[in-house]
Amino acid sequence: NSETFWTTTGMFPQEFIIGFPKCVKISKVAIQCYLVRTLRIERSVSEDPVGFEQCIEKDLQHTEGQLQMEEFPLPEFQATYLRFIIKSAFDHFVSVHRVMAEGT
Repeated sequence: NSETFWTTTGMFPQEFIIGFPKCVKISKVAIQCYLVRTLRIERSVSEDPVGFEQCIEKDLQHTEGQLQMEEFPLPEFQATYLRFIIKSAFDHFVSVHRVMAEGT
């Protein structure tokens, strides 16, 4: 639902974790967000959300008044959990509107 979103509480870093029912192979992750400056994506292949390792860290471009849309190709990438860490922002609050993971 494009009208719903997750928002930060105003200080950084902020994070959220997405879990899958089992370890899956992911070929691409895409995110739609607003006012995110630096984003890090980490993964865990454990049964519990522990032992994360950094996969991607990127500075996003400021898109005034529009959602930021970023895609991250991930060849040969497996994960049970993905942790998204918003390290910094262009404003006090940011929002995440959609996260998509493609794979098997």
